[in-house]
Amino acid sequence: MLNTPDLPQPTAGPLAEHRPLGQMHKGYSGHVFHIAAADHSASLPAAEMERRLIELGFVEGARVTILHEGLFGRDPIAVRVNGSTVALRRREAMAIFVS
Repeated sequence: MLNTPDLPQPTAGPLAEHRPLGQMHKGYSGHVFHIAAADHSASLPAAEMERRLIELGFVEGARVTILHEGLFGRDPIAVRVNGSTVALRRREAMAIFVS
């Protein structure tokens, strides 16, 4: 698991067996378990990030599949979520925990 101090790191409890979507590779398929955005100085406030992800369809139980990864640094990623395709930065995808 990536060690980034500004993102929540599941170590125990209900998120321990779930991983951020941003760590997955092309071809991964699973379900959204939880949205847990963190405040970033260069990004949106956590509440706004969570709201936008939910509006895009990343709700608990939604089926997600990574369709494509960018050439440089694997960023951005194309994700199919419940039949729609959206592009996300990896740092945004780190807020989406999947199983």
